[in-house]
Amino acid sequence: MGVPSPGYAITVRVEAPSSANSTGGLLEAVRRAQGSLTALDIVESTHNRLVVDVTCDASDAAHATRITDALAAVPGVIVRKASDRTFLMHLGGKLEVNPTVPLKHRDDLSRAYTPGVARVCMAIHDNPEDARRLTIKRNTVAVVTDGSAVLGLGNIGPAAALPVMEGKAALFKRFAGVDAWPVCLDTQDTELIIAIVKAIAPVYGGVNLEDIAAPRCFEIERRLRHELDIPVFHDDQHGTAIVVLAALRNALRVVDKRMEDLRIVVSGVGAAGHAIITLLLAMGAGEIVACGSRGAVHRSEKYADPDRQWVADHTNSGDESGSLREVLKGADVFIGVSAPNLLTGDDIATMRKDAIVFALANPDPEVDPLAAGEHAAVVATGRSDYPNQINNVLAFPGFFRGMLDSGSARITQEVMIAAAKAIADSVTPAELNASYIVPSVFDPVVAPAVAAAVREAVGSGATAPGPAS
Repeated sequence: MGVPSPGYAITVRVEAPSSANSTGGLLEAVRRAQGSLTALDIVESTHNRLVVDVTCDASDAAHATRITDALAAVPGVIVRKASDRTFLMHLGGKLEVNPTVPLKHRDDLSRAYTPGVARVCMAIHDNPEDARRLTIKRNTVAVVTDGSAVLGLGNIGPAAALPVMEGKAALFKRFAGVDAWPVCLDTQDTELIIAIVKAIAPVYGGVNLEDIAAPRCFEIERRLRHELDIPVFHDDQHGTAIVVLAALRNALRVVDKRMEDLRIVVSGVGAAGHAIITLLLAMGAGEIVACGSRGAVHRSEKYADPDRQWVADHTNSGDESGSLREVLKGADVFIGVSAPNLLTGDDIATMRKDAIVFALANPDPEVDPLAAGEHAAVVATGRSDYPNQINNVLAFPGFFRGMLDSGSARITQEVMIAAAKAIADSVTPAELNASYIVPSVFDPVVAPAVAAAVREAVGSGATAPGPAS
């Protein structure tokens, strides 16, 4: 059984006798069922009966059912209702629209709508650039998906992807004050997606592409960046790459190694893997060997996918072939953005001294973090229940805040590297250690620091050396 998690939290409302030990029986039932109790609240009380809300974390849906059954089995207890707290959070969605101006009387209406709004419309007609100043465009991002590559779930389609996009939009607002809106498209046709995003672009100051499968996502991003005058950012690629670079910079400080001396093995050559490799090369990383499902990507083989061919042409200078396990031997760094349970602790033991392991597949990483930690100096995952969570929320809110504030559409390698450095530097020297290489996602310093770094990098107009994004 896995570790209880807030993702499977339940609240069970029960009736119990109003005896001195009734709540003790409830607590013991949760303990026997191996739940993690987080709250016990008495909501009604009479001479004979209590109504109690028992809230606890479970490890999965089946475990939640076992906890409920254990409570029902307590003598004298009746279960009234069991509620899944995650589903309760999503009832009716997680977003709403609120006006930013008062609409209390006729004068307000005359200015916000007809007839006054006509003057603003014509001002934008005469000077289209005024849309950034006079509409929501200046602070609004479209979170665009086709639902083809939802993290950990795969190709589940646009409607099923909507809760993820709502969550993304909520994070934009919470961490950077950016108004974002889900745009879930019922098509996986590249040209149609490009055409739709171009058609809705006048409303938005930026586009965050999300959970679109590779290699289609590469072409969509390239075309939209070229054809739109607003920033276009595929978070699965570049958000992941930015946070990985930030974490790696700090991990190298912990183990006292240099980027240019590293041998790095990357598992996964999809959207995230490609972007990570690109950014690491721009930072002057030493030797990189990328692995797909068939093993090492190498120059002796020709690939039909041009993006995978680019990886072959720019990495693995020794033209190594073989499985992930084979090429991992002697590596300084492992970065996994692929699939669960590909490696064991014994495989990590074949890496160099003071190895760094980023096992980022979600929800189950490429290697068990505890097993990896027996041999590696620094271990990070994509999960919140282990130290060093590599979470894109450290990057995308502040990144878009900076891009929107700058009014620029040009996302360069330098801008992304600046964002990564800002995240890394949010961990002070006094805080830095093997279990704390990236800041908390709730650290209020991070998003403003990233936004400031992005604004400065955009203003400099410089481009970092290395391959184009």
